[in-house]
Amino acid sequence: MYLARVVGDVVSTHKNDRLVGKKLLLVRKLGLDDGPDGSIEVIALDVVDAGVGDKVLVVQEGSSARKIFQDEKIPVQAVIVGVVDSVDLRP
Repeated sequence: MYLARVVGDVVSTHKNDRLVGKKLLLVRKLGLDDGPDGSIEVIALDVVDAGVGDKVLVVQEGSSARKIFQDEKIPVQAVIVGVVDSVDLRP
């Protein structure tokens, strides 16, 4: 699980039947300084109605995605599971 920023929408006119009606977003992993951590972007399914610019919580693990959607054959690895309002780091 990690923090990320939504950097774009993904639009697909043709996709796997199990993804029809599901929203795909492009996310960039964040470091503790709230900036990009240098990782590549990931396409994630959105279950919380996030949008471009939102800071989000991403689960990137296939079995978690399958449990969220209750579908053992859904072809997804990353899922946006929360929109983050703030992060409080204490020394």
